Amino acid sequence: MNSIKKLCMLLLTILPVIAIASTDIHIDKVPDDLQKDNASLRRGAKLFTSRCLTCHAATYMRYSRLRDLGMSEEQVKKDIDLPADVQISSKMQAAMDANTVKLTYGVAPPDLSVIARSRGEDWLYTYLRTFYVDTNRPSGWNNTTLPNVGMPFILADLQGEQILEVEKHEGHEIKKLVLKTPGSMTPAEYDSAIVDLTNFILFMGDPGELNRHKYGWVVLTFLSILLLLVYTLKKEIWKDVH
Repeated sequence: MNSIKKLCMLLLTILPVIAIASTDIHIDKVPDDLQKDNASLRRGAKLFTSRCLTCHAATYMRYSRLRDLGMSEEQVKKDIDLPADVQISSKMQAAMDANTVKLTYGVAPPDLSVIARSRGEDWLYTYLRTFYVDTNRPSGWNNTTLPNVGMPFILADLQGEQILEVEKHEGHEIKKLVLKTPGSMTPAEYDSAIVDLTNFILFMGDPGELNRHKYGWVVLTFLSILLLLVYTLKKEIWKDVH
């Protein structure tokens, strides 16, 4: 009984600390209805394959699944810049060897096939928008969503360079990111591009979801019509039975 009381007291002590710590990181809400826009998915696929696949792999995803987005094999080869020695049925492998990346940045890059299932789309959307310059880090970059991240900011030419400003207000530190060097995109354009990229990473985690939704409505419609026909037939057969 005493051990149970001690455990309860420990939980009551730890939980408020966890709750306070969790509020230190602000997670932005990604726009809704991501996977319903194939155009966004295709833009995200192009951004993912041209940037993320340099270091990261997506070994549970094949290029052929891009046909689910309305792309022909020729479009995949052209729009995604598929290397000549890579088949459309191939898995999405990283351009760089994982060991080389680990030696360069100190950590092996994770596979991104199901990262959206692990982290969530809101986290990804926020993470890709919260890099800032940090000369104390080996890569020269840091991130407010994932502090001390080993990943370099591969989208810096698009967003530009942000710096972290810390202000003290009534005894509390207020951190904010300020864009000091603009990139090739405006902030609104960059946010839109990250929506596309998040959209595609979410799609990779369950590429069959779009087809399930489409065929699901077809099946439900068929079953509804079948139910009506069976009910009508039942009434016709049993109408003379008292």
